[in-house]
Amino acid sequence: MPPRTLHIAMVGTRGVPARYGGFETAVEEIGSRLAARGHRVRVYCRQDHTVRDNAAPLTHHLGMELVTLPALRRRTLETLSHTALSVAHLAARRTDVAFVFNAANAPLLPVLRAVRIPVATHVDGLEWRRAKWGPTGRRYYRAAETAAVALSDALIADAPGIADYYRDEYDADSRLITYGSPDLTGVGHERLAELGLTPGGYHLVVARFEPENHVDVIVEGYVASAAERPLVVVGSAPYAHEYTERISALAEGDRRVRLLGGVWDQGLLDQLYVGAFTYLHGHSVGGTNPSLLRAIGGGTATIAYDVAFNREVLGGAGRYFRTADDVGARVAEAESDPADCADRGQALAERAALYDWDDVTDGYERLAFDLADGSTPGPKPFARRRHSAQWAWSAPTIPVDQPAGAPADVPAERS
Repeated sequence: MPPRTLHIAMVGTRGVPARYGGFETAVEEIGSRLAARGHRVRVYCRQDHTVRDNAAPLTHHLGMELVTLPALRRRTLETLSHTALSVAHLAARRTDVAFVFNAANAPLLPVLRAVRIPVATHVDGLEWRRAKWGPTGRRYYRAAETAAVALSDALIADAPGIADYYRDEYDADSRLITYGSPDLTGVGHERLAELGLTPGGYHLVVARFEPENHVDVIVEGYVASAAERPLVVVGSAPYAHEYTERISALAEGDRRVRLLGGVWDQGLLDQLYVGAFTYLHGHSVGGTNPSLLRAIGGGTATIAYDVAFNREVLGGAGRYFRTADDVGARVAEAESDPADCADRGQALAERAALYDWDDVTDGYERLAFDLADGSTPGPKPFARRRHSAQWAWSAPTIPVDQPAGAPADVPAERS
C-alpha cells in the first residue's frame, strides 16, 4: 500500500523562497521536506516577495505549489490583508489541513472553520510585548492570541517558554515543535573578502531593526568598548525609521562599526555567520530564533540577550547580556581569550544537533495526520486569558528562568 499523503496549506507568512524572517525559513525547510515525502504542499506568498525585476511570480519552489497574492503596504495591515486574501482563496480551493503562522491571523480562522479545514496555528512569540505597538496594537494582539486558542484545532509553540505561556495564561496545551539548525560547519570563507573581512576577524549582528531586538544596545555597548575586531551589523526595517536613525547615530564616527543593511544573498550571509569571531543576538520576545540557530549551526561563539528563549538554545555554552555595559564586557572577555571563544563555538555546534529540520518535519507531519484524523485537542471556544502576574506587561521581558528540562535536552518535538 502506498504511503498516505495529504494536501497541506501553509498560510500567513511572506512566503518562499525564504529571504526574510523565521517563519519563511520554517515554511521553506518544512514544506520542501513534506513535498519530498509525497505530500502536496501549497504555500501562500506575498506578491512583492515572489516577483523580482518585473518577472512573473514563481509558481513552484522546491516541490511546493506557490500562490502569490497582494498585500496592503502598511505595517498595521500588511500581514492581515494578505492572509485575508489567502484564506479566501483557500476556502474556495480546500486542502486537507492548514498550518497558519502567526496568532495575529487568528481573526480569520472562522472562515477556515466554516469550510471545515482542520487548522493548527503557529502562535510565534509574545507579539504584544513589542515596543513598536501602542496600546491599541497590544490589545489587538492579546485578543488575537485568545482567538487562536478559541478557534484552532491545535497550537504550535516553537519554544518551551511559549508553551508555558499558553498553558499559564489559557490552560491550553501546545504541540512543541522547534525550528531546525542548519549545519554550516562546511561553509567556506572565500566571499568574506568581498566585504573586506577575514575569518574570525569581526563580531556579527543579524537582526531586524526593532527595539526588542536590542541592536541599539549592542552597538552602544560595542562603541564604548576597546574591542579591536570590527562590529558588522546586518539588518534593516521598512517601518522603523526612528530606530534605524538611532542605530546610525550610535555608530557614527566609529570606523569599527559597519552597517551593511539587509543581506539577501544566503550564501554570503552563511559565510558571515561562520566567519564571525562572535555572534551577538539581541532578540527578546520571540521563541526559538532561526538566526540564533544558524549561528550555532556554524559553530560561532554567541553572546545573547538574557531571556529564557535564548538560554534554552545556548545553555551553559552561551554568554549573556542585558545592558550596553554587559555587551562591552562580554566582547572584551571574548577578545581576551580566543581559545575559550573557540571552545564555546564548538560546544554550540554540538548543541545544534538538538535542532534538526528532519525531526521538525516529522513533528509537522504527525500533526498534519492528527489534524486530518480529528485527534487534536480542538478549539477552546470559551478561552479566556488568566492575566497571570508572571506575564504582566509591566515586566520588561519574559522571565530568564529556564523551563524544567531545558536547556540540557530540548527535543525537536514534545507533546
